Amino acid sequence: MERRRTIPLCVPAMALLLLTGAFSASAQTYEEALAAYQRGDYATAYRGLRIHADQGNAGAQIYIGFMYVTGTGIPQDRAEAAKWFRKAADQGNAIAQFNLGLMYNKGEGVPQDHAEAVKWYRKAADQGDADAQSYLGLMYYKGQGVPQDFVQAYLWLNLSASRRSDKTVQELRDEVAARLTPADLALAQRLAREWRPKTEIPRVE
Repeated sequence: MERRRTIPLCVPAMALLLLTGAFSASAQTYEEALAAYQRGDYATAYRGLRIHADQGNAGAQIYIGFMYVTGTGIPQDRAEAAKWFRKAADQGNAIAQFNLGLMYNKGEGVPQDHAEAVKWYRKAADQGDADAQSYLGLMYYKGQGVPQDFVQAYLWLNLSASRRSDKTVQELRDEVAARLTPADLALAQRLAREWRPKTEIPRVE
């Protein structure tokens, strides 16, 4: 699966809605910071987002992370990006978990560690993130960070393919299916039918 969503492009349109949900009385300031980001006033955006990120707002932490990944309005610093993604990931945010998994998979801002990448992909995949599901399936397909397992590869690729139209994921799922015995394919399909998303409980320090 060579079509890979690079880290700087990991904010799906729907993610903007997820990141701008209900907050405290200071929500308007957060929204103003987002508006500044969207109109390209990155210095103003960073100042506002950083206040909310320091207060524990996962959405702001993710935006700060993306700004450090891309060097948007601030010097590029992928180690700093990983730090902010981790803060949001520890709160159970699937977008941050997926991006932290990408960073471990690629060794960007953190030491390359496929097992750690699988850990974060799985946390996001368990919550229904289709991108994380496709990458987790790919890890099982290749045997990176986990023992190679075509049943698990099919399960996660099939879940991802059912949630978004992605020809590459669909083709890889079908390639995995061709490697399975009829019994194993039936098992993988049953696991996919029975799968239900989990809501992660944020970690409390």
